[in-house]
Amino acid sequence: MSDHGGYRSYAGDDLVTGEGVAVEVPTASVAARMASAAIDVILALALLVGGFFAFGMALGEASEAMVGIVGIAWSTLVIVGVPATLETFTRGRTLGKMALGLRAVRDDGGPIRGRHAIVRALVAYVEIYLLLGAPALITSMIHPRAKRLGDMAAGTVVVTQRAALRLTAPPVVHPVLYPWVTGADIASLPSGLTVAVRQFLSRAPSLSPESRQRLGTDLLRAVLPHVSPAPPQGHHPEVVLAAVVAERRRRDLERLGREERLRARVLPADPLLPRP
Repeated sequence: MSDHGGYRSYAGDDLVTGEGVAVEVPTASVAARMASAAIDVILALALLVGGFFAFGMALGEASEAMVGIVGIAWSTLVIVGVPATLETFTRGRTLGKMALGLRAVRDDGGPIRGRHAIVRALVAYVEIYLLLGAPALITSMIHPRAKRLGDMAAGTVVVTQRAALRLTAPPVVHPVLYPWVTGADIASLPSGLTVAVRQFLSRAPSLSPESRQRLGTDLLRAVLPHVSPAPPQGHHPEVVLAAVVAERRRRDLERLGREERLRARVLPADPLLPRP
């Protein structure tokens, strides 16, 4: 595993909060995604048929070329424009997703934007409508996060909002490293690296000894450039990683606490909030 691409790929299964805390994502199941897509497709087909019927009545004696242009424009609007617009303004939800309690989010957990929604809709036109959903079904069943091709192209994932998120337990500092880590200069770690370390520490017992040693060594190599001075020699990589992440988290929480106390002194109390 490389120092950069490796930890990012390792951290790719979870989302990350603003404090770099790994969150296990309740990824939507393939069955839920199929049901959601079926609702969206049925509604789109109904809208298409209704539109074609209305245009046929309105155009009357129009030329065949005009009818073809209107048909293409209406099909593009319904199949690409409507879902892209819905997902943009509802932050990742279509009518089918609303019915099933699903939402499309970015890989980092943030809300999708217009460009994400457009890419998803354009790819969906090919993999769902032109190819009858076969590529979407196959890739969703194979991908560990049930992604279809549109998700891969847009950098998104569909999650369910009807399951509780669970935060992984924070690491702790081993007493033997406490003097070193409390006096060390620890820069803010990249969020992907922080998540990778948190995931590795929580899942290390389930890894094979070879993978556990290799991943721990590679992650420590990526972390050390952000720490000065270097840790004492002779300690296991997992112990050092836990100490660095735990201390970085403690300092961030203290900084947030100081900022909150300063804000409380400077700004007037919110009259809508209950008084302590």
